[in-house]
Amino acid sequence: MTTVLEAEGLHTYYGKSHILHGVSLKVEEGELVALLGRNGAGKTTTMRSIMSLTPPKSGSVKLFGKALSRAAPHKIAKIGVGYVPEGRKIFGHMTVHENLQVPPDTSGPWNIDTVYELFPRLHERRTSKGGRLSGGEQEMLAIARALLLNPKLLILDEPSQGLAPVIVQEVMRTIGRMKKEGMSVLLVEQNAMLALQLADRAYVLSDGEVVYDGDAAALKADTQRMTSLAGVSHAV
Repeated sequence: MTTVLEAEGLHTYYGKSHILHGVSLKVEEGELVALLGRNGAGKTTTMRSIMSLTPPKSGSVKLFGKALSRAAPHKIAKIGVGYVPEGRKIFGHMTVHENLQVPPDTSGPWNIDTVYELFPRLHERRTSKGGRLSGGEQEMLAIARALLLNPKLLILDEPSQGLAPVIVQEVMRTIGRMKKEGMSVLLVEQNAMLALQLADRAYVLSDGEVVYDGDAAALKADTQRMTSLAGVSHAV
């Protein structure tokens, strides 16, 4: 199996604040990996370190076998990484269609027509400004925009945050479809039970350190450990 992402010993700071303490994780080809943890555990910082938005002070990041710890974020996107950040970061002053015209043309199955088929609601709202979309529609737009890069690895940071349960289920079904189609996925999610339903493996962060690295189904089945590590209830 080919390793598409391998992060080793990441130490990342915000100013003098030491956030990540030797975080290591990997994603294999075609695998969906969940990164879980309580608020403030370091999940988003891990994503930003991988994408070189907040470069680690030490440690290494390899993507598709290439060392890219200090590469510019746009170069990381160019080699086949789609990133859906926390908070979506769409262009609110642009229409849905204009947002989808931002990514450069890439070869592969995903283009504007196919993402409209995946998200019919976006087609209905294609002339609406991004800032006027609901939270769920903005999340769909952010995922659609990342898919237009035809990525080999899709990284999603808290895609269910602030969404109604019915929209969460739709977003998660979409992520599940990406996995079935062979895309590698790193899913950062506070809703641990939902994430573990999709994931092959899981990591749990606590205070910037990996405290669990193993099978997702085994973690999901151990409700006591789930509550202890990720701070989740038994409810989905």
